[in-house]
Amino acid sequence: MPIPVTLHGRAVRLEPLAAHHVEALAAAAAEDRGTYAFTPVPSGVEATERYVADALAARAAGRALPFATVRIPDGRVVGSTRFCELDYWQGPVPWPPAPRGPLGPVLTAIPDAAEIGGTWLSARAQGTGINTEAKLLMLRHAFETWGVRRVSLRADARNLRSRAAVERLGAVLEGVHRAHSRGLDGVVRSTAFYSILDEEWPQVREQLEQRVGARPDAPRRHLLVPA
Repeated sequence: MPIPVTLHGRAVRLEPLAAHHVEALAAAAAEDRGTYAFTPVPSGVEATERYVADALAARAAGRALPFATVRIPDGRVVGSTRFCELDYWQGPVPWPPAPRGPLGPVLTAIPDAAEIGGTWLSARAQGTGINTEAKLLMLRHAFETWGVRRVSLRADARNLRSRAAVERLGAVLEGVHRAHSRGLDGVVRSTAFYSILDEEWPQVREQLEQRVGARPDAPRRHLLVPA
């Protein structure tokens, strides 16, 4: 699995999700849950403990790299996000095609493709620019540190708010998988799939940096944190 990292921006810091984030995450999720109809967000401390434990298990298995989203000015945890569906393209081509783990040492593996998902923010952090800067940090890391070929994003097709946010990032709609899975409300949902390719990244980066007010030559720090 990729080495956990802390990604620093101007207004937001993404740090490896850990058990000590549970109470702060539970408080963030409890502010106002009105926008979580299509998003899996834990409710209460016990549910948040399970949420973090599941995320850490996925990280240990090499399937995900979860973060706590921290607002820098006051140090408050305001949500979570993660890299998931990490895919490795070395070695023989598998058939049928499917995401697979690395062939070499797990702790130093670098993915060739990844998905950004599991993103949610507290009610008061939404619409403040935190999500945009967090995505910029993650995309920079994926394309410029890992050197991935593509980053994928997805959303319940009914979730127009999330889809609009993804489209504002500069991601391209690849299509909608009809009757793709069951949604949080129990209804069979369609899923909108988006992607950003490595050749598209320079233009996407420029647009995102302008949105968050970051200079193209601003320092890009990726602090390595022991797993």
